[in-house]
Amino acid sequence: MGLQVAESPEITQLLNAASANEANARERLMDAVYDQLHRIAAAKMANEADSHTLQPTALINEAYPRLVGNGQLQWQDRAHFLGAAAEAMRRVLIDHARRKNRIKRGAGMQQHELLDFAELAPENPDELLALNEALTAFEELDAVRANVVKLKFFCGLTNSEVAETLQLSVRSVERHWTFAKAWLQNEISRP
Repeated sequence: MGLQVAESPEITQLLNAASANEANARERLMDAVYDQLHRIAAAKMANEADSHTLQPTALINEAYPRLVGNGQLQWQDRAHFLGAAAEAMRRVLIDHARRKNRIKRGAGMQQHELLDFAELAPENPDELLALNEALTAFEELDAVRANVVKLKFFCGLTNSEVAETLQLSVRSVERHWTFAKAWLQNEISRP
């Protein structure tokens, strides 16, 4: 299910055109990747409660402007684009969680088993904010493993897709994911 953009020469050309700020390139890129981005967003939101106020279309509509930025685009390749898409979705979900958290300050965090870490629901603002803080700290220590987390958690990519995107072996991705989950869980669980 991930965001499959590498195999398409059209997408590569659009990424280059958008990076070069060519006229209408961003709009053409959005048209070309929208369905794929929507599938990723829908997969992320599928496990949410019916009362969740952020829908996949809204997630894409908020993330895409962050993805294309203010004209300073320099996507080197598919991996860079996917990383930027994951980061944009992450930021939207974090901002959404912060807005929700302003309403209910002081709520306690639930403890999660390590195996449940990948299923943390973006609906819970406390958990998502704690994850974001831990991921930001982790990114400073180990950017590669942090990218594995972003691609798996925020883009919903499989181990194989992450391995292809980051040009790693599947086994390396599995090891990075296991280590990252343990490190992040430890950070989130701290008093």
